Amino acid sequence: MDKRNLQELWEHVLTQVELSISPANFNTWFCNSFIVKVTEDGVVHIGVPSQFFKDWYMKKFHTLLLKILRDISYEFRNIEYAIVKDERRKVLKETKKVSGAMELPLNEFYINKSDNLNPRYTFDTFVVGSFNELAYTAAQAALKRPGITYNPLFIYGDTGRGKTHLIQAIGNQFKKQFNSQKVFYLTSEKFAIDYTDSVQAGTANRFKDKYRQYDLLIMDDVQFLSKKEKTQEELFHLFNALYDTNKQIIFSSDRSPVAIPDIAERLKGRLASGMTVDISEPDTESRMAIIQKKAALHGFMLSNDVVEYVATSITGSIRELEGMINNIVCHAQAKGYAPDIAEVRQSLRSFTRPQKTISIKNVVDKVAEFYGIDEESIYEKTRRREVVRPRQVIMYLLREDFNISYPTIGSKLGGRDHTTVIHSCEKIKREIVGDADLSKDIQSIRALLV
Repeated sequence: MDKRNLQELWEHVLTQVELSISPANFNTWFCNSFIVKVTEDGVVHIGVPSQFFKDWYMKKFHTLLLKILRDISYEFRNIEYAIVKDERRKVLKETKKVSGAMELPLNEFYINKSDNLNPRYTFDTFVVGSFNELAYTAAQAALKRPGITYNPLFIYGDTGRGKTHLIQAIGNQFKKQFNSQKVFYLTSEKFAIDYTDSVQAGTANRFKDKYRQYDLLIMDDVQFLSKKEKTQEELFHLFNALYDTNKQIIFSSDRSPVAIPDIAERLKGRLASGMTVDISEPDTESRMAIIQKKAALHGFMLSNDVVEYVATSITGSIRELEGMINNIVCHAQAKGYAPDIAEVRQSLRSFTRPQKTISIKNVVDKVAEFYGIDEESIYEKTRRREVVRPRQVIMYLLREDFNISYPTIGSKLGGRDHTTVIHSCEKIKREIVGDADLSKDIQSIRALLV
């Protein structure tokens, strides 16, 4: 077979594999594999990136792959696996890009490295309802006279209600309106890490200069500055420097400034000195509008009964609602048509929150099964990528869904320090905001834990 035929054969195999395993499992194990060659005796040679992958293919996927190949043709008699260097895999990927093969149906978006803004967070994709109308209006007012009207602008509300979307939309709109001015978005945790690193490296002045250069500074999740006294002090001085020069400052938090514990009173005063506005829980009409808007962005029109059913069934965060919409869209793209109410009702079962009485071992087992790895590897001192992410998800679920303490989680998962657990939980919490695939994976795992 020539290269094109090998590529077409592998794409057909992947299509069948994707129908048989979970999306997370598929993305973990099949994004860097391909058919190297097919010999005259009917042996298909599949290239994989490492010995670990080779062993796992033999253990978990060999029977499935062989069945798929034999369904295509009885000429395919067996499979052998070869470890292929990174350079060759890179060449293969470039070939796929040129041919247009394996393109994803959904557009991919990338974070702008200069300002940390995600281009998909815009006002065009932001749904305004009674629950967030005041916050939206305040954002528009701040953009009309940045640094003067509503400075600082402090937006708060429970997780998953669209705070990050709104504050990043402000940043993206600011770039369009004032293209000669500088904007920067970051989380309070990143600010704290940058400050600590600068102190240790003896570059504190460079740190101060970096953050004072921006005309619009957006800081997400300010509540995580709790108990970080030195970082709070640095933010206090940065605030004064920006405010005194009419630079716009925007904050977000899961609670109002006065409700954040262990924050210096003078910093609380600064946070609350401008416009403070909350985003409440969306009502049914707003959830319906969000569903229609998000589905339309993917090119699908959902029937009114489907929209109403989803809106009344998922009453939690907008993030959970978007996770369900992504689930519906993926099914629609696979089948070529929008699902009916019966199909949506079936899909919705995977979005049920788990019971709170469950063992840590059970969570480990289910997550390991979902990602297609041995549960024993979760406890090992390994930094293999295919193990690190599942372990972080386990820590996040144990903390978020079952309220298990950080030290207990670390102790039960191989004797890890509680700071490692905190870092993992915060990392997943941040990434789940802009990563629809990760959000969907976690919802799917939660369904397995019911």
